Amino acid sequence: MAPFGIQKTLDVGFDEALAKMPEALKAEGFGILTEIDVQATLKKKLDVDFRRYRILGACNPPFAHQALQRSLDVGLLLPCNVIVYETDAGNAVVSAVDPMQTMAAQGDPALRPLAEQVRQKLQRVIDAL
Repeated sequence: MAPFGIQKTLDVGFDEALAKMPEALKAEGFGILTEIDVQATLKKKLDVDFRRYRILGACNPPFAHQALQRSLDVGLLLPCNVIVYETDAGNAVVSAVDPMQTMAAQGDPALRPLAEQVRQKLQRVIDAL
């Protein structure tokens, strides 16, 4: 486990990992709402070179709806971020936010079971890659 989430280093490169991500997420009921190309953004805004790195905003609508019904403020933690980046060796690393460290840690006991279910789904996404 990574300090911020569920992580796995793959035996494939960045492009292959990024291409597999939508299907892996879809299999667990997630869609990608946003995609941020960190490499391109840093080049454009700061004129610095950075490794290939994407932040994907993944959403599972039924779970998002349930969470928002329990707390409108949980929207600050949505969507679930998933990252794909390239190591110096050319492998891809994939990570997903751990809702048990974000949503469940907010102190609302009603969110804990939901966070655990989302965590299990995200773990399966990472395991499938």
